Amino acid sequence: MDGTSLIPILLIAVVIIIVLSVFFSFFPVMLWVSALASGVRISIITLVAMRLRRVTPSRIVNPLIKATKAGLGLNINQLESHYLAGGNVDRVVNALIAAQRADIPLEFTRAAAIDLAGRDVLLAVQMSVNPRVIETPVVAAVAKNGIEVKVKARVTVRANIDRLVGGAGEETIIARVGEGIVTTVGSSDSHKDVLENPDSISRTVLSKGLDAGTAFEILSIDIADVDVGKNIGAYLQTEQAEADKRIAQAKAEERRAMAVAQEQEMKARVVEMRARVVESESAVPLAMAEALRSGKIGVMDYMNLKNIEADTQMRGSLGKMGDGGEYPTNDPKNNK
Repeated sequence: MDGTSLIPILLIAVVIIIVLSVFFSFFPVMLWVSALASGVRISIITLVAMRLRRVTPSRIVNPLIKATKAGLGLNINQLESHYLAGGNVDRVVNALIAAQRADIPLEFTRAAAIDLAGRDVLLAVQMSVNPRVIETPVVAAVAKNGIEVKVKARVTVRANIDRLVGGAGEETIIARVGEGIVTTVGSSDSHKDVLENPDSISRTVLSKGLDAGTAFEILSIDIADVDVGKNIGAYLQTEQAEADKRIAQAKAEERRAMAVAQEQEMKARVVEMRARVVESESAVPLAMAEALRSGKIGVMDYMNLKNIEADTQMRGSLGKMGDGGEYPTNDPKNNK
């Protein structure tokens, strides 16, 4: 057999391989055989229809085999509809099997709704069997005597499957427990009461029903650590005293500034009055000259007036000498 006769045989072999590949890609025979061997009655046409609906048959058949072996009684339409809705079929089936083994009532529709809501239904079932411990961050609260108390708690929760859809998550539990700790410590008369009886925080917080409206059920609240912080009351009093001092200083500075301004204003008024006096005194000689010209007063009257002024000045100088003042001079400054 020469080389030219082998070419048709190779071409036929390649065509057969291609045809078989296409056939097995659309007709998952091995998966169909595995389903039949596991007791799952499904036709090859159904698997081909899944391909046409862009559904991966293994994502449906393998979970269906597990469900059938576990005796869940699911059908292929339920799993396929959940897959088309964007759910995780394998996780839902595992959750149903785990719930059945743990004797937890859970239906497929409920599990599918939880999965489509974005929650891990398998983890929820596991938390129902094995409760989870949530540790809160350090919560700082202040007792009535002003001493800060720092508390850290551990909350043991169990998933409530009936409230997984629409129920609040772990963040709400942590926030409510923190609020309960702050309220309990704040109602204590002294920080010593909290240190002596830390279990009082657990009892008070647990009695408030903090798991209402959440996807969990609180089993216990345990105080892990209690520390004494700062003296917040003394710190606030110090800050208040410092603020009052600054306010008093500001008011005193304001009064001083007003006094200085008033003093400057009074000095300006004195200068203004002195200017008016000088102005009035400058008008006296003019008035005297006008009176002499008009004949209202005579020369003798003017001389008598000058004598009276000189006598008055002399009496004033003698009075200053009697008070211990200096001897008067002709300096005009001593005649004021």
